[in-house]
Amino acid sequence: MEKLYMDAAKDVVVKKEKKKKTLATRIWQQKELILIALPFVIYILVFNYAPLVGWTMAFQKYKPALGMFEQEWVGLANFKQLFSDSSFIRVIRNTISMSIINLSLSFFFSITFAVMLNELKNKSIKKVIQTVSYLPHFLSWIIVTGIVLDVLSTETGVINQLLMTFNFIDQPINFLADPKYFWWIVGFSNVWKSTGWGSIIYLSAMSSINDELYEAAEMDGASRLRKIWHITLPGIKPTIFILLLINIGNIMNAGFEVQYLLGNGLVQEVSQTIDIYVLRYGISLGNYSLATAAGIFNSVISVILITIANKFSKAAGEESLF
Repeated sequence: MEKLYMDAAKDVVVKKEKKKKTLATRIWQQKELILIALPFVIYILVFNYAPLVGWTMAFQKYKPALGMFEQEWVGLANFKQLFSDSSFIRVIRNTISMSIINLSLSFFFSITFAVMLNELKNKSIKKVIQTVSYLPHFLSWIIVTGIVLDVLSTETGVINQLLMTFNFIDQPINFLADPKYFWWIVGFSNVWKSTGWGSIIYLSAMSSINDELYEAAEMDGASRLRKIWHITLPGIKPTIFILLLINIGNIMNAGFEVQYLLGNGLVQEVSQTIDIYVLRYGISLGNYSLATAAGIFNSVISVILITIANKFSKAAGEESLF
């Protein structure tokens, strides 16, 4: 019996040594790839992970004049203050609502636009439309919000003039002064800016679909809509799932610029997002600890959301990130 135990122990040691040798061999075999990746790994560690040391401010009563280890530690007091603040709860509601609207509209319009472009047979017209549709992506939000303000103006805005021309309204609507319109204005502003650019990935995925599938469908008498439904959309389904997972991870990042630039005192209750809250407390009021606590909450929820979405995707047998 003792001999059997000794043999088993020897086998375990031999297996571990083999495993170590295998790992070392694999590292040596891939040394060129590792060397190429090394600068990028260092870059990410220095600029993405090293600043996370600043998260300690969320557990301190931070004063800029003192060093990191000279600060007064307050435990979770900043988080308690954060969640007892009714304005922070309202900010979370605004952020999630605007993110869901942006996500839904962006997916629908980008996929629809990509399918329509893919069905366009004239290549010259297709290239012109593609180029024109990409241009808004390169405009800054300052220019985009300026266009939105002009379009929605009560005096010269196109929307109000059209609504009055077709007798839908008697008086012009001040869209940017009514809270019930604000989230949708932000959503459609994002659609106008990002639909063309967002369609690139879907068009790329469509180009990899085998043409023989379309030819076989034509021989079977399938209409254009049936080919889109049974070939094109299933062909880009993995891409849709991957992009959906990535975007779910960003659901707590509804944006900052467009809400900040379009917002005003009349719609303040629906226009403030977590990013604006962090800016107000961190920069304007100098409460760095509370702003850091809000930032940590934002990051943790984002990680939880993307993990849950990834597990659901795996369970459904679809593409997953990890």
